[in-house]
Amino acid sequence: MKLTADVRHALVALAAAIFLAPMGLAHAQWTPTKPIEFVVMAGQGGGADKAVRFIAQAMADEKLIPVPISVVNKPGKSGGEAMAYLKAKAGDNHTIMFTLNSFYTTPLEQPELGVDISTFAPIGRLAEDVFLLWVHSDRKDINNMDDFVKAVKEKGTAWVMAGTGTGAEDSLLTDFLNATYGIKMSYKAFKGGGEVGRELAEKRADSTVNNPSEQTEFYGKGLTKPLVAFTPQRLAAYPKSPALRETGMDFHYFMQRSVVGAPGMAKPAEAYYQNLFKRFFAGPAWQDYRKKNSLSGEFLSGDALRQYWLAEREKHARWKMALEVMLMKSGAGKKQ
Repeated sequence: MKLTADVRHALVALAAAIFLAPMGLAHAQWTPTKPIEFVVMAGQGGGADKAVRFIAQAMADEKLIPVPISVVNKPGKSGGEAMAYLKAKAGDNHTIMFTLNSFYTTPLEQPELGVDISTFAPIGRLAEDVFLLWVHSDRKDINNMDDFVKAVKEKGTAWVMAGTGTGAEDSLLTDFLNATYGIKMSYKAFKGGGEVGRELAEKRADSTVNNPSEQTEFYGKGLTKPLVAFTPQRLAAYPKSPALRETGMDFHYFMQRSVVGAPGMAKPAEAYYQNLFKRFFAGPAWQDYRKKNSLSGEFLSGDALRQYWLAEREKHARWKMALEVMLMKSGAGKKQ
């Protein structure tokens, strides 16, 4: 039988549809069917909280997901509360979490949590955040690191560095500054970076090592000022603030901003979220947010992200031990 051109085209299209159907089904085999719970292992108003609320709103505005995102803050135990919560959600495909470097340090500080970060689903690293050392703008006598060290030495342990929890990123940076410069700041923990920033702005703390997004409001009002950035180079948003290495201390420190899923999350669900956040990372909304908040770092996912976690955990464990030795040798002792 001789086939017409139209029939031949129809048969080719049918064959292609049959051949491609399994691949289409594979991609469509899982989508969220109820609201997604997005856990933040820090308090409201901090850098992590602001990022998650921005992500949730942007994804809703762009209709990237078929269900709402519910943001839940669990800052207790330096993020340990959030990690234990996600661990208890094993196998849940509708709960994800936004992480900080306390993702590494909190299990080291609190082994009783029984948390193994390698068991969490590696969805995606969206950024590496930065830290700056901040003081109140009324401190006209403090304009650089030499001024800062002099002022802290004069006040001794009465100098308060506000932070988010023992063993957290700002806690480690406080230890680093105490050990490196032979000073004895006291460390006081609060529920999140937003509260920490407010403590400085309202003069209940003497200094902080907030992320840019956590100080935007107060810096914009002229209440706080950054002295140095813990980055390899100066930040475009703070061109007058030198990188710490410019002061003679070749040191920098970044904080990951990653999304993880519950242990045992179904592979199709894990793949769905990985693809979702990869597309979101490349989109204009997140790229603009990154630029405004001095974020850097490429997107990582899957095994590459898990290996990154493990390497960072090992690095933080070594750094913690080294800091303890440095503190003892410097006479600064442990943080208060």
